[in-house]
Amino acid sequence: MPSRRTVLAGSAAAAFVAGAGTAAPAAASSGGLDREALQAALDRIVATGGTAALARVDSPTGSWRSSSGVAQLGRPARPVVTGQFRVGSITKTFVATVILQLVGERRLSLEDTLERWLPGALPNGAQITVRQLMQHTSGVFDYTEALFTSVEDVLRVRYQTFRPEELVALAAGQPPVFEPGTSWSYSNTNYVLLGMIVRRVTGHAYGREVGRRILRPLRLHSTEVPGTDTTIDGPHAHGYEPIEQNGVVVPLDFTDLNPSMAYSAGEIVSSTADLNLFYRSLLGGRLLRRAQLAEMLANPVGELNYGLGIYQQPLPGGPTLWGHTGGIFGYLTYSFTTADAATQATVSVNPWLGDFSAALIDLLLIAFGATAPVARAAAPTGLLLAPGFRVPAA
Repeated sequence: MPSRRTVLAGSAAAAFVAGAGTAAPAAASSGGLDREALQAALDRIVATGGTAALARVDSPTGSWRSSSGVAQLGRPARPVVTGQFRVGSITKTFVATVILQLVGERRLSLEDTLERWLPGALPNGAQITVRQLMQHTSGVFDYTEALFTSVEDVLRVRYQTFRPEELVALAAGQPPVFEPGTSWSYSNTNYVLLGMIVRRVTGHAYGREVGRRILRPLRLHSTEVPGTDTTIDGPHAHGYEPIEQNGVVVPLDFTDLNPSMAYSAGEIVSSTADLNLFYRSLLGGRLLRRAQLAEMLANPVGELNYGLGIYQQPLPGGPTLWGHTGGIFGYLTYSFTTADAATQATVSVNPWLGDFSAALIDLLLIAFGATAPVARAAAPTGLLLAPGFRVPAA
């Protein structure tokens, strides 16, 4: 059985994809973007590690969007460039934005303890602050490490409905990874707890607050918080996971699943256009007051240079980016913006076996204007590392 994939894993999917690497016609406004180079990089993502890929770049010199691969294995149709996909942990930036809006409204403080809002949720809740949850410095165990211990576990819970309290209970039964505030470790449990805090503070489910505060004001019509809806309602590419059958690795269609397994840590469905608009609006000051946006970006920590629900990615030979990545079964997403909110790029990949990282890095370097060979050579192999939900090793 293949080992758990990182965000940098993809595949030579040509054995399964009829027409992989054949791109949908690019749609763009005229401008300075190198559309041919962007398309070539997108095609290489599929050729080296995916069944499908969508991408969109918005910049002062123009916009470009396109797709590559096939929407479903065994069928020739290409992915719809405006299609939806599961964004995984990019959900965390939406949740962090709502939390910081509540801070700006003085209904919540970043220094409030977990115990204040969710008494008894964790044994050491009195020592954990909202800020530590948002920045992954809480030391809280990641519940996915207990929920997805084997392939059989994943298949067993694929369509199961979870209450967030059940997910937190999986973490509460494990010792802390470290004492709160003393180190950094990415944990999906942190953002499940933050979603529950939103509910406690506002009296509404976190998804309702995301809709009221972000989706409707920005008119993000392709973005939804699905709850327990197992399907992606709009046009979409299918996602697959490698499963061993009779000694052969085959693709299992994992497009449908019950997203309550991710809750506020990773359940949102969106599109490339909506994610670009979201991050442009966020960094452009449309969603947060100046003080709260400064808090979100201040003093990033840990191996991801993590702020509050968003992280910093220096780009060799180019600007320093802000954004997030997300992984959930069958889908990997990368969404970044320049700090001045001038340029955004979002890429959604349906990965298979292999390694599409070089092509992905090339696409982002081109999108953000860092196209010199020295910049590509200096690009770190760990670019865009983001934990998520993966089928574990057998």
